[in-house]
Amino acid sequence: MHDIRAIRETPELYEKAWAAKGSPGRVAEILALDGKLRAAQTTLQSAQAERNEASKKIGAAKASKDEATAQALMSQVETLKATLEEEGAVERDAGAALKGLLESLPNIPAPDVPEGKDEHDNLEVRRWGEPNAIANPKNHADLGEALDMMDFEAAARMSGARFVVLKGQLARLERALGQFMLDFQTTENGYTEVSPPLLVNDAAAYGTDKLPKFADDLFQTTDGRWLIPTAEVPLTSLVMDQIVAAEDLPLRYTALTACFRSEAGASGRDTRGMIRQHQFYKVELVSIVEPDKSDEEHERMVNCAEAVLKRLDLPFRTVLLCTGDMGFGARKTYDLEVWLPSEGRYREISSCSNTGDFQARRMNARTKAAGEKGTRFVHTLNGSGLAVGRTLVALMENYQDEDGRIAIPQALHPYMPGVTHIGGRE
Repeated sequence: MHDIRAIRETPELYEKAWAAKGSPGRVAEILALDGKLRAAQTTLQSAQAERNEASKKIGAAKASKDEATAQALMSQVETLKATLEEEGAVERDAGAALKGLLESLPNIPAPDVPEGKDEHDNLEVRRWGEPNAIANPKNHADLGEALDMMDFEAAARMSGARFVVLKGQLARLERALGQFMLDFQTTENGYTEVSPPLLVNDAAAYGTDKLPKFADDLFQTTDGRWLIPTAEVPLTSLVMDQIVAAEDLPLRYTALTACFRSEAGASGRDTRGMIRQHQFYKVELVSIVEPDKSDEEHERMVNCAEAVLKRLDLPFRTVLLCTGDMGFGARKTYDLEVWLPSEGRYREISSCSNTGDFQARRMNARTKAAGEKGTRFVHTLNGSGLAVGRTLVALMENYQDEDGRIAIPQALHPYMPGVTHIGGRE
């Protein structure tokens, strides 16, 4: 959500920012609705005060048996009542229209975000590791099916497209990856482990900017709850409608959960394999910080996600997204893209975003310093540390040998004791 006062004070800034994110020409509409709303509120306040004053005079007129004055005052009250009803309807309609418009518009980008239309205009920040020189690399789906440990057909029979059944050592490897990531973020990076609900209500989904805009991307239960598309939703919602003491910040949370996405806009994209699934596991990172600390925290979060890929010795690059490629709620986003030998290119494996106070305003999450009277909206950040399924894909492809075996990276040996390879002989 946006601060209407800031839009009034700096309309040009918002017009330019929204145009950069593909939503131009809305400031004039916003200011017109805001003006209509405030005019109705002013009229309502004046009419209410007049009615209250007239009501007091009616009693005095009746007490003095001045029926003519009493009747005139009663007629005035009736007229004011009609005005209150009429202007009340204007206030409700303008307020609802303004709220709907504001909540439909994306967060404005930070000043250092490059302008651009799509992923072709993103800015590569750095690379780590050298892409593996693998002769005739196999796709992860081919590798998994050859090992008889990855079954898309069985998953389709029971659930439909974009699901997979993992078996044996591949299932164990997926579990090991999730546990390794979770342990790494909690023991080395200071995140607090949380086991959150996988179902949330409208308020939680709205507060984390998933509703109403992305309702089609979510799965909804028959009782109106939503399956989480990412643990960002329940983790950030821990501070919904709360005032957090400034001395308790930053709050850093992490969770390993199943995630559920309808992939409504992904028709024809990555239809084979595990890159784009309806159900997948992910280790999520969420930070709640004071407003002046979010830029610093953003860089820290990116480093925490990068460190996982370094421990697994997976080549990757870090990309700063341009204005046209950023997510709806993001003020600034870095994507981590891991090297996939079968595709000969880097693919997204983590997205780390600073949302500023955009989510906090929607969920009324504030902070208060000791000794201060007022409160401020917190800043919220979220990122993947990492997407487990995509990390499994990257590991399989980068650690394959010519016989189709998958080597286990050193960092995962404690989680798979006695196993150095999947497939063939040890």
